Amino acid sequence: MTANVDMTQRKGLFKNLCIFIVPLMLTGILQLLYTASDLIICGIFGPEHSTAAISDTSALINMIVTSFLGLATGTNVLMARCFGMDDREKGQRVVYSSMILSVILGTIVGVFGVFCSRYFLEWMNTPEEVLDLSTEYLAIYFVGVPFTMIYNFGAALLRATGDTKKPFIFLTSSGVINVLLNLLFVIVFRLGVAGVAICTSISQFIAATLVVVYIRWKKGGFFEFRFKKMRLYKKEALEITQIGLPAGLQGFIFSLSNVLIQTGINDLGADVMDGNGASSSLEGFVYTAMNSCAQGALTFASANYGAKNKKNISAVIIYTLLLVIGVWVVFGAAIILFLKPLLGMYVDTEAAMAAGVERTIVVLAAYFLCGFMDTFAYALRSIGYSLLPTVISAVGACGFRLLWVFFIFPIPYFHNMLWLSISYPISWALTAAVHFIFFIILFKRLKFKDENPEGELACAPQNA
Repeated sequence: MTANVDMTQRKGLFKNLCIFIVPLMLTGILQLLYTASDLIICGIFGPEHSTAAISDTSALINMIVTSFLGLATGTNVLMARCFGMDDREKGQRVVYSSMILSVILGTIVGVFGVFCSRYFLEWMNTPEEVLDLSTEYLAIYFVGVPFTMIYNFGAALLRATGDTKKPFIFLTSSGVINVLLNLLFVIVFRLGVAGVAICTSISQFIAATLVVVYIRWKKGGFFEFRFKKMRLYKKEALEITQIGLPAGLQGFIFSLSNVLIQTGINDLGADVMDGNGASSSLEGFVYTAMNSCAQGALTFASANYGAKNKKNISAVIIYTLLLVIGVWVVFGAAIILFLKPLLGMYVDTEAAMAAGVERTIVVLAAYFLCGFMDTFAYALRSIGYSLLPTVISAVGACGFRLLWVFFIFPIPYFHNMLWLSISYPISWALTAAVHFIFFIILFKRLKFKDENPEGELACAPQNA
């Protein structure tokens, strides 16, 4: 794996896209392995229903954290455009504005999460036998959120300039420490879910430290980072927000819909929660791999948008869709083939196993639609339409799932894991289809203009 890849040359475009995506994919998979280790170690050595306690918080964590991490998407898109235009001066302003935003947002989210954890879990109808454990895990987890923000913004800057290798190395290092500390805190110190949460926060701090140290001391490259030069540039911060806020809102909408689904799952009891948590952990590997392809499309298409290369943008999207299908087939088949042994690593009751099998089969059967949905949403953002994918997702995902949970799921015949799971592929199909239609229409209308006097790319229309 090379440190940087060329994102704007047509020759070798597919190869470079793959080179870019592989470390990104490995980073996400390793992150999931560390999360899976939390579930497995706590499930075996922790208190009863530890798996349910941790998995119950995942939808809520994603809803809150993903909303603000959407701004890291804004950083990625804006820096990739600067990279494509070779505008180092503007790129430098993006660097400092991004890192300051990461500290501010991380602190706000962390404090908010620590003090509101129990209220949110009660709102989700978390069962009494799980509530205390979930609250303990969630409150400690949010202590490390500021470091999560710093790492993700720093990694977004590196990836936008073609470097996915370093973020992979940093996360690998922090993840290995996380697993080792899990074994110590849970097995030796008997801290249960609290120990797992402490280890997660420590690993987040390590990852953030590594990425900051690297960008501070690295030599050469597209940008530099010096503490004494740090300041928030109003214009660049606003641009990051304009691009990233809709992405964060979309993440919030999807996560909110998942919270609604989790609320329904909680209503089915702790065993079903255990099975759902195990299934979600396994499915996460497929999703992360597909989403890595979509993130690659976002960065490459944004760079070619900056370079005014329309043909490369269309090629990137086609290549990405092919990669999504390949990932879905390989990862999905592997999980289905070894499904029961894999679920058995998380749960040990027949009820939990049955719920996990049921959910996994339904979700994986059409998971490629989720990958298509993400790809076209990112494609729209890469060509300047930040708000549109958010609106589509609000109606296609959150709106549909809300109707499903409140009007279909309460019906006795549909009040089970099978019918709750079916809401996922239907929402993906609807949302992906609308994203695709809008992308085709707007991409055909895309006309590059001359650069304006300030040297910035002008392309109409934007932020529709």
